[in-house]
Amino acid sequence: MKIFNFIAFDIGATSGRAILATLKDKKIELKELYRFPNKIIRINHRFYWDIYALYEALKEGLRAAAREQIDVHAVGIDTWGVDFACIAPDDTVLGLPRSYRDPYTEGIPEAYFNRISQQDVYAMTGIQIMNFNSLYQLYAAKKENNSALAAAANILFMPDALSFLLTGKKVCEYTIASTSQLINPWNKQFEPQLLEPLGLSRDLFPPIIMPGQVIGYLNETVAGETGLTGTIPVIAVAGHDTASAVAAVPAGDENFAYLSSGTWSLMGIELKEPVVTEESFRMNFTNEGGVDGTIRFLKNITGMWLLEQCRKEWEAEGVRYSYPEIVALSDSAKAFRSLIDPDNPLFAHPERMTEAIGSYCEKTGQPAPDTHAAYIRCIFDSLALKYKHVFNQLQSMAGFTINQLHIIGGGSQNSLLNQFTANATGIPVIAGPSEATAIGNALIQAKGLGIVGSLSEIREIVRHSFPPTLFHPQETGVWENAYMSYKL
Repeated sequence: MKIFNFIAFDIGATSGRAILATLKDKKIELKELYRFPNKIIRINHRFYWDIYALYEALKEGLRAAAREQIDVHAVGIDTWGVDFACIAPDDTVLGLPRSYRDPYTEGIPEAYFNRISQQDVYAMTGIQIMNFNSLYQLYAAKKENNSALAAAANILFMPDALSFLLTGKKVCEYTIASTSQLINPWNKQFEPQLLEPLGLSRDLFPPIIMPGQVIGYLNETVAGETGLTGTIPVIAVAGHDTASAVAAVPAGDENFAYLSSGTWSLMGIELKEPVVTEESFRMNFTNEGGVDGTIRFLKNITGMWLLEQCRKEWEAEGVRYSYPEIVALSDSAKAFRSLIDPDNPLFAHPERMTEAIGSYCEKTGQPAPDTHAAYIRCIFDSLALKYKHVFNQLQSMAGFTINQLHIIGGGSQNSLLNQFTANATGIPVIAGPSEATAIGNALIQAKGLGIVGSLSEIREIVRHSFPPTLFHPQETGVWENAYMSYKL
């Protein structure tokens, strides 16, 4: 049986990794080759991504593969959504891409809706209204006379921009483009009417391609600098990290929901057609692109960002907790003492997350957490109850009975929160794999090379390679009572 090696670059909003994925005999194994930070750079009150540092990190990941004399069959890149780079006519990258955390989009959706109504924008895209969507970032950039945008010959979303730096080829991958709120979910193309208020041409964006298509090959400069030999294809995986992760959901039953749990939590179902209704608009659900032409009908929920920011504060004070210690602390604290809405604007980018949580509790007549354990328990209880809230909304629009919830991503390793989620939703939770994004990235590369035939085959490989952990609901009455008092 031939062995195939894929390099999956999985880049999130705080860090990235080069993962070696080895496929042999219908099983896949992973090995981390290189890990690197991805830091927001603040310059004059603006927030940027250092695309040049990311490019260097990609090359370092490839060097790591070369040092181990790995026969690399393909490379793929996935990232977070919505952000983009501007490319000049001579293929120069025009400055640093803005970060979705930049507050320059505050109030911008409302300004845009003076040109095209919120209802019409949603009707054309089926995308959840969030102020950092690419549509509003572009409108904000136009309003501030952004010089990079004014000089751009092309706009490339982040994974496509990084692939361009490796290959010199420009593409617009479908799943990452679908996060922009510029794509018609029925014809899977840019909606010209939405570009008119921006004063931008459709020609700024390369033609849309589907996951699994070869973009190009590592150029001579990159190959020479990294020490890799041979003609190595760079494949357009599902460029949006959640789309790659959902491809790796180990589901055998089609009637499932998924929760991609990380800095953000994304809960949804997989459909063949978009759901764009008054109900989905009112509940602010989104229709993003998936693999094999599927639609990821989902909602974004603020996830472990809350805990990550608290941990940064505590580490600055000299207190570090391992993840087992965090779980033990949460389990030791009183349940449901303080509850928050994770998606409240207070928690978007506060100076201190603990103060924001305390402020929310005071404003809602609750005791503020007074220990680290109480903060952690507040976050875990609130996330589980928010998951129930979104799950109930999802079930009302699904068109089928959801039998199980698959939790994938880093959060799938949090056994306590997984159990809380099963308790709150009242259905079995299947946790794992934690590395779903890298797995999906690699197996879409395999699909692009014709080694794997379909999405169902990808999921079969995942099931055989990574046995999941099952959590059955417990104490559902207690959680239902807590939810009734929490209900948003």
